[in-house]
Amino acid sequence: MTAPQVVVHRDKELMAKAAAARLITRIVDAQAARGSASVVLTGGRNGNALLAALAEAPARDAVDWGRLDLWWGDERYLPEGDPERNVTQARQALLDAVPVDPARVHPMPASDDGHGSDADAAAEGYAAELAKAAGPEDHAGVPSFDVLMLGVGPDAHVASLFPEHPGVRETERTVIGVHGSPKPPPTRISLTLPAIRAAREVWLLAAGEDKANAAAMALSGAGEIQAPAAGAYGRGRTLWLLDRTAAAQLPRELYPPASA
Repeated sequence: MTAPQVVVHRDKELMAKAAAARLITRIVDAQAARGSASVVLTGGRNGNALLAALAEAPARDAVDWGRLDLWWGDERYLPEGDPERNVTQARQALLDAVPVDPARVHPMPASDDGHGSDADAAAEGYAAELAKAAGPEDHAGVPSFDVLMLGVGPDAHVASLFPEHPGVRETERTVIGVHGSPKPPPTRISLTLPAIRAAREVWLLAAGEDKANAAAMALSGAGEIQAPAAGAYGRGRTLWLLDRTAAAQLPRELYPPASA
């Protein structure tokens, strides 16, 4: 487990721009080192704001978009093209504006992909796709993602792993169907904590006053069953990217001495 690093930005707009710049650098470095890069995207207001900032960043052209694999941490189990799906929002915010290789964009299955109402079968299909992309040196049956991004909910959930729900207790599977989600829609697909922890770097994004309690709880020793964000960490680095309102309840020893 890597000790989390905390970066606090002045506001959510600056946080999105700074995170986008940080992501460009990380992707370029990974491509220089290994020829390609692998990133897990997150939805929600902070994830989409980062993607929109990335689309507007002049340095985005430093990325070789044809050598980038894109995955998702969770998805709403809705029909393809539904505006509530994370992949739909990601296409609008970024993917339609950059020359990604469609074969290297890996959205989670939609409810009209052939699995019908069976989100568990859809999750098994995504797990098989991840396993196929994993190499012998990779961990937990998934690729070693260079960056895996997660939004943090007001209840400290990440992906679609909610406090006290069965999914947060999963230790074997890499992808699960989520039923009875406390946040609509009730049926979802999500990576599990073992899959998240296989990433080289995990970035947790939280902006807004409504995220302050969740960030403080997750960073102050809460258990992952009560605060799933506390169980999300990378093999090499765990980075919390916050704005000042989301960081307002952090213990002073966790608040970085110099933040933008």
